[in-house]
Amino acid sequence: MSNSDGEKRGLVDQMSGHRLVPVIVMDRVEDGKPLAEALIEGGLPVAEVTMRTSAALGAMKEIGTYDEILLGAGTVLTAEQVDMAVDSGASYIICPGMHEEVVERCLDLGVLVIPGVITPSDIAKAMSYGLGLVKFFPAESFGGAKTLKAMAAPYGDMRFVPTGGINAGNVMDYLTIPSVAACGGSWMVDRSLIKEGDFAEIRTRVSAAVDLVKKT
Repeated sequence: MSNSDGEKRGLVDQMSGHRLVPVIVMDRVEDGKPLAEALIEGGLPVAEVTMRTSAALGAMKEIGTYDEILLGAGTVLTAEQVDMAVDSGASYIICPGMHEEVVERCLDLGVLVIPGVITPSDIAKAMSYGLGLVKFFPAESFGGAKTLKAMAAPYGDMRFVPTGGINAGNVMDYLTIPSVAACGGSWMVDRSLIKEGDFAEIRTRVSAAVDLVKKT
């Protein structure tokens, strides 16, 4: 699934409009569709499915049957995983660090990539590839919103998706930073709730998260 530059901008605009990226760990393929429905009904049709489980690719295919979902793959570590994720319907790729192999494969394919950064040097490397959106990860472990605000200051054109330790209690600290496009978080799509099949609770949490970020 190749994206033109305009399509990439459109994906970033959609993500920025929703302000949140649910970070999802799937243990069963068959949970993909009910999870997608919970996200849509809760008002947040965005999903970053992490490539940490054997069910991830199959679940992505299930979620991808819903055209309105902005579907991406997270924890992508290799070029081979990029190919597998894109073949499974991912329209953007997120990795935890500045994985150059992943970035280069995404650029070759024309797919939006959001690599992880934690230092100014990481940001500079992302800029050398022409990227304008990066993931600040793990956000809370590396000084949180205060650190991000200071680190982002010299890089006026770079936008960030902070992820890691973000929850309903601190998400607004990040979303008030002008360079933050959206925040990644798992509190509204807790892995245990998915495993229990409690999609009603997920829908409730998603809706509450959407209402919270509308304040920005």
